[in-house]
Amino acid sequence: MTAEAAVHEFRVGAGESRLDQYLAGQDTGLTRSQLSRLITEGQVLVNGSPSKPANKVRPGDSVTLSVPPPRLTGVVAQDIPVSVVYQDDDLVVIDKPAGLAVHPGPGHPDTTLVNALLAMCPDIQGIGGEIRPGIVHRLDKDTSGLMVVAKTHQAHTSLSAQIKAREVTKGYLALVEGTPSSEQGKVDVPVGRHPRRRTRMAVVVGGKEARTSYKVREEFPGHSLVELYLETGRTHQIRVHMAHIGHPLVGDELYGKASPLVDRHFLHAFHLVFNHPTSGEPLEFQTALPGDLAPALEELRKG
Repeated sequence: MTAEAAVHEFRVGAGESRLDQYLAGQDTGLTRSQLSRLITEGQVLVNGSPSKPANKVRPGDSVTLSVPPPRLTGVVAQDIPVSVVYQDDDLVVIDKPAGLAVHPGPGHPDTTLVNALLAMCPDIQGIGGEIRPGIVHRLDKDTSGLMVVAKTHQAHTSLSAQIKAREVTKGYLALVEGTPSSEQGKVDVPVGRHPRRRTRMAVVVGGKEARTSYKVREEFPGHSLVELYLETGRTHQIRVHMAHIGHPLVGDELYGKASPLVDRHFLHAFHLVFNHPTSGEPLEFQTALPGDLAPALEELRKG
C-alpha cells in the first residue's frame, strides 16, 4: 500500500510575512529549507493556488501544506551491530565503533552507520535527507563514541537547531603526544580546507571559526590524556587544533604519526548532553573507552 501525503491546513492570523517564513513559524516539524522546496514543488497552496516562497501571506489567507511520504533512497538496510545507549519514539543514541563511516560516500557506498540505522529504525527513511537520514552530527570514520540520531522530522529540526545554537555538549577523550603547557585552555583559531592537500583540514586565514576547550586529565611520560569540548563542529577540528598547538593525537597519521600504542587515532566521544526534542528534558550520556583504546592507557600507567 502506498503511503499518503500528510496535509496541514493553516489560517493566517494577524500581520503579513513571506510564505516560507510564515510556515517556518508553524508546527510542521520541517526546516525552512525543506518548506521552501515543498513550496517550489507546488505542495503548498495559498487560497487554493500554488505560490512562491517569497510571496506574502495576509490575515485570513488559507494555507494548505502537503508533505509527501519520504522518498525511497538507494541506501539499503544492513544488519550491522551497533551499540544502542538509549532509544525512544523520537531519537536513538548510539555508541559508534571506530571503522564505521557515518553515511555512504566515495569509497564506502554501504556498510555505514546509516545502513545499520535503516535496519534498526526503518522509519528514519528520508528524515533530514535521503543520503543521511536522521543524521544531525557526525564523527570521523575512525573516531568512536556517542551520537544522537533523529527518528522524526520534528526531532531532526529540534536537534539541528540545538547544535546550531551551540546548546549541545559534546565531550571527547584524546591521548596526545606530550603535555600542553597549561593544564587547561582553549584553542581559538579558524579551520578550513588545506590549500594544497585537499584531503586535509588546516588552520587557515579566512577559515571557519573553530573553538576547542581542553583540560589535561592524566599525564604520562611523553603523553597525556586530555578531555576536550567543542564549541563549534568543524571537520577534523580536534585533530587540527591539537596538532596546531604541538600535541597531535596519538596514532593520527594524517596530522601526526603512527603509534605502536593504537591502530587508529586516539579519540573517543565520551560525553553528550542535549534537550529532548519533544519534552525539553535534559538528557546526558557518558560512555567508557572502547576495547581498542583502553589498553593503551593501561600500558602507559605501567610505565
